[in-house]
Amino acid sequence: MSAYILIVEDEPSIATLIRFNLEAAGYRTATAENTAEADRLLKNELPDLVLLDYMLPDISGIDYIRTLRGQSRTRNLPVIMLTARSEESDKELGLNSGADDYITKPFSPRELIARINALLRRAAPQKSRQIIESHGIRLDAENRKAATADGIELSLNPTEFKILHFFMAHPDRLYSRSQLLDFIWGDHVFIEERTVDVHIRRLRQGLDKANLAHLVQTVRGSGYRFGSE
Repeated sequence: MSAYILIVEDEPSIATLIRFNLEAAGYRTATAENTAEADRLLKNELPDLVLLDYMLPDISGIDYIRTLRGQSRTRNLPVIMLTARSEESDKELGLNSGADDYITKPFSPRELIARINALLRRAAPQKSRQIIESHGIRLDAENRKAATADGIELSLNPTEFKILHFFMAHPDRLYSRSQLLDFIWGDHVFIEERTVDVHIRRLRQGLDKANLAHLVQTVRGSGYRFGSE
């Protein structure tokens, strides 16, 4: 499940370079030259991370971060600020305004991707491509494979694989159906909450091959949890 990254950068050459390298690394991307265009893209689909230029033609990146942090829908959206301003005071201002990370230009594509991966591992581990091991299951997101510790491969369709990936990245936590819809399908997708039940049932069927169906627990009236208790 590739992460979706919004690039807010008014220099076309820089935006193109960033987009090329991120897509080569397996990410979905979109670009905006100003915050008004970024707002339109955010309305359609909430990204997993925003790369935000410090200096923009309409309002500053600092002011835009404050706007994002002031809205419930984007309050926790991971943001990396990109800027040519390298003074310690500028970095402090960016971080204090709500940026999660701060990268000064020029930067190498490898450094940028490494910083993106690090932030996604913290903020949205189910979007990273690292191998996860939890409760006797080893999940390889990059190659879309899941197997038990003793080598039994789990046959799951793409949606059930996404659900398992999310659960394994957030073990022992309770999630409602609406939360699972937002986190796994995205808040731009409009489907009935009961659809979650159908996919949970199919996930259990896939796990039952290895006698692990019990790991997906129903908490009556609340939602679902992944764990051994």
